[in-house]
Amino acid sequence: MRTALDPFYLIVDDADWIERLVPVGAKLVQLRCKGMGEDELRDNIRRAKACCIAHDCTLVINDYWRLAIEEKCAWVHLGQEDLAEANLPEIRAAGLKLGISTHDKAELAAALAAKPDYVALGPVWETKLKKMPWDPQGLERVRRWKDRIGDLPLVGIGGVTAERVPELMAAGADIAAVVTDITRHDDPEARMRDWISATRP
Repeated sequence: MRTALDPFYLIVDDADWIERLVPVGAKLVQLRCKGMGEDELRDNIRRAKACCIAHDCTLVINDYWRLAIEEKCAWVHLGQEDLAEANLPEIRAAGLKLGISTHDKAELAAALAAKPDYVALGPVWETKLKKMPWDPQGLERVRRWKDRIGDLPLVGIGGVTAERVPELMAAGADIAAVVTDITRHDDPEARMRDWISATRP
């Protein structure tokens, strides 16, 4: 039976953000840490996990699947490079659920072969987070991806704002992921409430 995921997917880069924003109402959050040593990573994972348990929020660990297993987390998200190097049987044996990033047909095929619990497509629109080697995917590709994957949850990411959520969902996305539209906003908590209103009518 597939686990139901909240349609609002918050992505942040440390446990400080999780401790600040999850109590506001996030029910699905990804911890995407970059440039941390193992001790700092482990501390962030433990803090994030404790906060998410306290607020009934699903925590997804980006990339660090070995640490996710060691810290008894429930979800991990892998990009394509990490997917190629990951030990999928070990991940599954540990009971971890799996989300995978995709950007083109070949990556989608690789993702589906891994039997993920959700597939992410991006960037849907131009994104400010980082320079991407892919052009914006657009809503038509969202529609094609959803047709291809059927009832597997589809996450739209990249350039998504609260105002764009309705058209993203209308194109077939089940979940809208956000990074900068909240964390770079003047009032992240207020912006989060906008997102909650947009994704949970």
